[in-house]
Amino acid sequence: MCLIALAWRAHPTYPLVVAANRDEWRERPTQAAHWWPEHPQLLAGRDLQAGGTWMGYTRTGRFAAITNFRDPADRRSTALSRGTLVTEFLLGTDSPEAFAGHLASRAGHYNGFNLIVGDGASLFYFGSRQAEVLAIAPGIHGLSNHRLDEPWPKVRHARDAMREALAEDNPVNRLFAMLGETKAAPDAELPDTGVGLDWERRLAPSLITGADYGTRASTVLTVTPGGAARFEERTRDASGIATGTAAFEVRPG
Repeated sequence: MCLIALAWRAHPTYPLVVAANRDEWRERPTQAAHWWPEHPQLLAGRDLQAGGTWMGYTRTGRFAAITNFRDPADRRSTALSRGTLVTEFLLGTDSPEAFAGHLASRAGHYNGFNLIVGDGASLFYFGSRQAEVLAIAPGIHGLSNHRLDEPWPKVRHARDAMREALAEDNPVNRLFAMLGETKAAPDAELPDTGVGLDWERRLAPSLITGADYGTRASTVLTVTPGGAARFEERTRDASGIATGTAAFEVRPG
């Protein structure tokens, strides 16, 4: 994922709400969200190149999502796939705190990343660039390609949209609207991550369009106190239009 807005214990009906966009090179083969045949408890999309995923949920209430840390000067073609960390947590039994704590010793095997892991009882963040393990506090948070709650314009906007969505009876429509917005921030507010101004402008909106790279999928997840969840993914084409929708009702068990 390259944009995640989440609300943790900030709503009486949904202790966890997540809205996320996955941005990726369009040539990278991908399978839309589905129940994995070999792991029937796992609901997630699939990276068909490396086998991992970017965001998923399980029938036991485990959640994980990952973003890249944007730094073109520190990218290795020999690094392990970051998406495998998501599936490793989702299919494992370690608590979120234990899993995040164990990552510091092997984070160097991967290019930079930010990982969020939860099990319904707790939610933790690990940032590989600082070897940073944080218990995510109740409230509204945002993550893009830097540290958790880094105040990039798109992160601030996503958090504001989450706050507005939680004031509505059904937050899903407002969150998908935010994930589909293409308005960029003024140049003076853009971060400088080493990719050049043209790319900073292109990467600034919630929704990124283009034939070579852009938003491949938008996902909204809402979870009830008992672990029941609704997971909706909308796949997108190069122009940003949603070309397919997959919606799942997840019952704990």
